[in-house]
Amino acid sequence: MIAPILTGKLVRLDVLNAEEDLEQWAGWFRNGEFQRLLDDTPAALYTPAQIKEWLEKAPAGYTIFGIRTLCDDRLIGFVELSGFRWSARSAWVGIGIGLREFWGGGYGTEAMRLVCKYAFETVNLNRINLNVFEYNERAYRSYVKCGFKEEGRSRQAMLRDGKRWDVIYMGLLREEWQAVD
Repeated sequence: MIAPILTGKLVRLDVLNAEEDLEQWAGWFRNGEFQRLLDDTPAALYTPAQIKEWLEKAPAGYTIFGIRTLCDDRLIGFVELSGFRWSARSAWVGIGIGLREFWGGGYGTEAMRLVCKYAFETVNLNRINLNVFEYNERAYRSYVKCGFKEEGRSRQAMLRDGKRWDVIYMGLLREEWQAVD
């Protein structure tokens, strides 16, 4: 049985199954828009074996969950906690919804809320950080709904589609999350 802390109304967070899930995850990287929203590096194709190798080399404490729909148990994305600073009780969070039909439907917002709950209640963090690209307005709005506050910008730090964009840094403190939750 999945712990209730990892289950919402639309999605649940679960471990990735290397035998079944990596093929689907590799498929998400065939979508240039997914990569454009996820990372600032040039688009690249990854095989399931490359993703598995990357996960196996992840630093100690790196935590990643698959995002699955409750209605049909479909893997639609992932959410991760990394870059832990235990002395400060802080970490970075990242999320990717790999299937376009689930963009803008509240699935990512709910998954982010679940991982925040996990981070604050189970891992006992005090702070979660993330960054978002200025052109990813949908993600920015989602993070604000979850309680994240804009803390700074690296102005014109990215070049995409022939235009310069800011990288926005956001943070969420335990006390702010408790006020939103």
